[in-house]
Amino acid sequence: MEPPNLTDYERKRLENIRRNNEMMAALKLQSKASQLRTTRVKRTVKPKTETPIPTVIRSSLRTRGITPDSNGLPRKITRRTPIDKFVNFVQTLDPIPMKDAYRGIDDSDRSFIESLVAVSNNESSAKKKKKKKKIESSLDLESMSLNPENTVRVFPSRLGTKGGGICQLQFLPSSDVKMVVAGCKAGDIGIWNVGQSNVFSYHPHHAFISGISVHPNCLSKIYTSCNDGFVRMMDAEKEIFDMVYNSMDDDSIFALSQPKNDANCLYIAEGSGWLTILDNRIGKCSSPSHFSLHRRRINTIDFNPENPHIAVTSSTDGTACTWDFRCTGDKGNLTALKTFTYETVLQSAYFSPSGRSIAITSRDNTIGIHSGVNLEDAAFVNHESFQKLSINNRAIWGWDDSYLFVGSNTRVEVVSTAQKAIVKTLEIPLRSSNPHIFDAHPYEVGMLAGGTAGGQVYIWTSSQDF
Repeated sequence: MEPPNLTDYERKRLENIRRNNEMMAALKLQSKASQLRTTRVKRTVKPKTETPIPTVIRSSLRTRGITPDSNGLPRKITRRTPIDKFVNFVQTLDPIPMKDAYRGIDDSDRSFIESLVAVSNNESSAKKKKKKKKIESSLDLESMSLNPENTVRVFPSRLGTKGGGICQLQFLPSSDVKMVVAGCKAGDIGIWNVGQSNVFSYHPHHAFISGISVHPNCLSKIYTSCNDGFVRMMDAEKEIFDMVYNSMDDDSIFALSQPKNDANCLYIAEGSGWLTILDNRIGKCSSPSHFSLHRRRINTIDFNPENPHIAVTSSTDGTACTWDFRCTGDKGNLTALKTFTYETVLQSAYFSPSGRSIAITSRDNTIGIHSGVNLEDAAFVNHESFQKLSINNRAIWGWDDSYLFVGSNTRVEVVSTAQKAIVKTLEIPLRSSNPHIFDAHPYEVGMLAGGTAGGQVYIWTSSQDF
């Protein structure tokens, strides 16, 4: 019986439902579905057919009519870097054991650690301190040469120029050993004892190494700074990479330096023109500790060799300034003693060995030499620059105030401060890339180290007797 008060649409809908049910019942679909569920299908197992192994008939080059390669094996067998079994460290404030950060070719770095500790102990003895003298010599540039044996690849080619390019370089300030420390863009530290085949490499950072500092009075501690905002200290006696500073504002660190009279004090350039002074003895910054010196990033910090309280900084804002860090004022403010203004980015500013001159390298291929009583005398020398503007090309002083060394696209140029011109070039035989960053050995006159964007280190030496 139909419900009362139905519309025409509802009555048609009910009629369609009734007819559909009668049609489905006539087809007997439910019974057929139940029959299918109860029926089991037997699966037939087919025997596996083995695929015959094809017979490979070897034929020589002669039977195939191919001329054999007569080059043979290379004359020089290069040592391959083993598969990188190291996992990148998580950014941690905890100390990193040197054995965990080690990524050299040799199985162990024990020989390097023991030798570095021994050298540090010898240098710190009172007898060694008495023997140290100030270097005063006149270098014959013609005596400088590059021996092929004094070249090495510090960082493997697998890192490429973007990762393995050398961005920092410093000799160990020791009169007993000729050891160079290099830092690359990938965050690795490579240490090479000149003349030996072994290179000891570590991975304490994740990014561009922005500074390396080794104090003459504490050779077993190597400080390194990185663009990731960390400063670590490689302590060979404790065999760790200790964290000594991290930027609280996540600022990048662009430079690192130490005065000659204090092995525990670090001067750190971070952020947009800020300088931080860290006392590592107490593990925190001194008071006052933060100074705004420039409008943009500081690229170098260098102390006067004769007056360690005076420093010079160079900046991306186009200025270089000298400072007296004893004159901080009541509010912790610093006022520049003298400001040198250029029209472009400054890559470096360094005091001469006597402390009476400053060499400033700018991005526009100019080296400014400032001298005189108040550094009021200025001379400018143009040099050939690198084509890649991303390469930091910095002119450094030699072993006295006579010469400056700077890299170029094809050679190493030597600038005479007396003639205010380039007087010689150091050629690079069998070069794969040209060095752009240099360091002069503090106790070996004529020994010059150069680092390349390809990860190599070249060592020039002098045949002159001193």
